[in-house]
Amino acid sequence: MVYSEARQRLYLALGDGTLAVLRAPDFKVEQLLKLSDKSLRCLALHEERGELAVGGSDWLVRIVAADSLRVKQVLEGATNSVFTLAYAPDGRTLFTAGRDAHLRTWDVAAGYQPAASVVAHMFTINHVAFSPDGQYFVTCSMDKSIKLWDAATLTLLRVLDRARHAGHGTSVNKLFWPGRQNRLVSCSDDRSLAVWELS
Repeated sequence: MVYSEARQRLYLALGDGTLAVLRAPDFKVEQLLKLSDKSLRCLALHEERGELAVGGSDWLVRIVAADSLRVKQVLEGATNSVFTLAYAPDGRTLFTAGRDAHLRTWDVAAGYQPAASVVAHMFTINHVAFSPDGQYFVTCSMDKSIKLWDAATLTLLRVLDRARHAGHGTSVNKLFWPGRQNRLVSCSDDRSLAVWELS
């Protein structure tokens, strides 16, 4: 689910392949759009461009106009389900990842041209999150690890796992990098939340 403050709309990716649009003031369903025969897995909003990136189990990422819901472009390249995607804070790059363990970047200004592809984990990448200043991003995976990256160069800076840092014992599913603090929150199938201080 993503929220557009400018449009006062909530966008939801549903398991039956439908994109739902709800009015934020009263949560009334405004529109339903069937995009795929398979599950939609993730959403990211580029507020300034008025675009939604929608990733799915059909291995595709669709770029959808946030107002008209017209599919503007379809990005191919993943070799399995797309589980997570995020626009860099400066809006110039779209990051996508999923079951094939590859992290892919797309140049937004150049019409979503492929920019890079990195084998980032051993197993499924579940989530991508950016630091508030956009300098860094983190990925987490079914391989039980969290990885810290330089956003400009895609250079791996640190691996947080059980062996090195008393990390999670099972799949790491979600990451949250709040405010301006140098703290990262992770959650896992091991039913724990971890708070990491980054320096």
